[in-house]
Amino acid sequence: MKKIIDEKTKKEIYELEKARKNTNNKKEEVRLKAMILKLQGVTTREISEKLDVAMSTIFEWLRKYKKSSIDGLKNKKRIGNNRNLTFEEEKEFLRQFEERAEKGQIITAKEIEKAYRELVGHSIGNGQIYYVLKRHGFRKIMPRSRHPKKANEEAIEASKKLNPKQEKLETLTRIKE
Repeated sequence: MKKIIDEKTKKEIYELEKARKNTNNKKEEVRLKAMILKLQGVTTREISEKLDVAMSTIFEWLRKYKKSSIDGLKNKKRIGNNRNLTFEEEKEFLRQFEERAEKGQIITAKEIEKAYRELVGHSIGNGQIYYVLKRHGFRKIMPRSRHPKKANEEAIEASKKLNPKQEKLETLTRIKE
């Protein structure tokens, strides 16, 4: 059974169709098409099957459409560069650590992060300090506690027992005594 559409609904459908034709974003187009179908009286289940979208998503789109009209269905513009400091301010901040590093002192990222948090006055994301360091050409240099290919102590001892030259050396020492 078809829903009887009043003049107000016809005007809304016209506006949605107009917005749908003017958009070049496929996701926006699907959202607008879903609202057009809903205003034409199609059930949410049928829209879900036709557009291959979850019913909960369609209900969310309906909520946004009722709250903000067509603007609620459009993609939000993302604003970048949400940095706490400008590039120059970051450079000035890192200069103190660079001077200490040139003197041979070991500086950790945790230490830099703590000073950065104090400077900006609030907490920062987990990897944010690493992005700041990368932006300014810093790299991680860390002294190794041991050579990465060095065998463990048990393997070294086991190889000493199996080494035939070692056995001959021990026999020679016993003879001299």
